[in-house]
Amino acid sequence: MQNRKMGKRTDDSIHLCIDHDICNNSSIYFNAYPIFAQQGYENPREATGRIVCANCHLANKPVDIEVPQAVLPDTVFEAVVRIPYDMQLKQVLANGKKGALNVGAVLILPEGFELAPPDRLSPEMKEKMGNLSFQCYRPNKRKILVIGPVPGQKSSEIVFPILSPDPATKKTFTSENIPYM
Repeated sequence: MQNRKMGKRTDDSIHLCIDHDICNNSSIYFNAYPIFAQQGYENPREATGRIVCANCHLANKPVDIEVPQAVLPDTVFEAVVRIPYDMQLKQVLANGKKGALNVGAVLILPEGFELAPPDRLSPEMKEKMGNLSFQCYRPNKRKILVIGPVPGQKSSEIVFPILSPDPATKKTFTSENIPYM
């Protein structure tokens, strides 16, 4: 697997948006997790390339993502996202007390890639994923995955199960569509 630090990109490679909710006495609390972005934005990526998470979260945090350099067609693989942050930071909970941070993510995959169906997951991958639940951003946007809010202390590493496209069934897909880095 190749370890990449994700930065600002405007091509069709893997994009990632991570949300952190940090306690700030001067701010008003909003439901600002990726799952809530679905309600306000048809597409999580604006024309400028910016991910909509930036509309509520101004912090720019480095994120580590591990993806294989190459995958075979119609294969399930994992994209491992590590969210490094100070575990001592707190957020305001619904009851008004300070508690551990929650995290969430929007993962934009190259065309043809999508969330792996549950029946294709190996027992090892299910164990790595734990109780996390992923979903597509919209039914017609299967390459955009959403997770969150989830407890940050238990989920500072998120394993996304990804299914690579099968050129035999998707005639419009060619490996030339995937950026090589």
